[in-house]
Amino acid sequence: MKLICTLLFVLTFVFCTTEEKVVTHNFSKVEIETILKDSISIRALDIYNDTLIGFGFNKGYGFINLATEKKTIIEFSESDTKEKKENWIAEQRAVSFTDKSFFSLGVSSPARLRKIDRETKEEKIVYTEMHKKVFYDAIAFWNAKEGIAMGDPTDTCLSIIITRDGGETWKKVSCDDLPETFVGEAAFAASNGNISIVGDKTWIATGGMKSRVFFSPDKGKTWGVYDTPIIQGKETTGAYSVDFYDENNGIIFGGDYTAPKSNEANKAITKDGGKTWELVSDGSGAGYKSCIRYIPNGGGKEMVAVGFTGISISNDLGRSWKELSKEGFYTIRFINDSVAIAAGKGRIAKLIFK
Repeated sequence: MKLICTLLFVLTFVFCTTEEKVVTHNFSKVEIETILKDSISIRALDIYNDTLIGFGFNKGYGFINLATEKKTIIEFSESDTKEKKENWIAEQRAVSFTDKSFFSLGVSSPARLRKIDRETKEEKIVYTEMHKKVFYDAIAFWNAKEGIAMGDPTDTCLSIIITRDGGETWKKVSCDDLPETFVGEAAFAASNGNISIVGDKTWIATGGMKSRVFFSPDKGKTWGVYDTPIIQGKETTGAYSVDFYDENNGIIFGGDYTAPKSNEANKAITKDGGKTWELVSDGSGAGYKSCIRYIPNGGGKEMVAVGFTGISISNDLGRSWKELSKEGFYTIRFINDSVAIAAGKGRIAKLIFK
């Protein structure tokens, strides 16, 4: 009896603690504090331990230490490559931290993935791919050893590379082991937001002529794919970003950047892990956005979307949206449930939601 009471107490404590983490914020405004201003374009960022920002930009990668305010910018030049006959691709649109390293991936051929030691800043190229269709969009890690990067098809499937040894080596997944893509189906390297990971589960959003969500339940070992109702059928339409709050609740957001005011079929949610998707605020609310993120501890009801069109927020599962600012950003990552870092053309900023 004593054991049963103890177990009940522990379970009650766990469940109550979990419930207490869910907060209704109902943010209605945002303060924007610029922390880096430069003549660069930034479409990828990640945050390590709430203090170290790593970012990729059109000429290289860099870091900002929020604790010390130290800024480091690594700008590439053609002299950095031995392949003198190749075009030097400097643009970095996919970055990610692990406990010991920072990874920065070049967008197109020759696509080079760099591993940078977080302490020493020593850099080495751990993966290179050359193909006229190479175009990498995003990178993320399941844990310190296992990670994934994805890009547009070079064959009949998405380009997916995976590491199982902390990023020392990467292997491209064969099209024999991936769902076939449609002609004109690809992804957008707009925010490093094409991949979402919860535990071992992984979702990848595509766009273009076909906009779907690819799903792996086992850290990239097996894959399936689900249709979405989001706008598609043109090279510029589809889901630009995906985020999952937990293994069941997720959102895709995008539209058509050539028609940024259009808000028809540009956002959809799932409650069953991506198997089915439902349009939300179809024809109302925010138009095109390049990055969507759930607000931490918001119970999956609160989310923020950014794009060159401004910053918008929803506090009700995406059913309605409020524009908080017209200031444009390409990508956003949260530090906690009221502070985020956003980046875009010429700057990185701290966003404080109130």
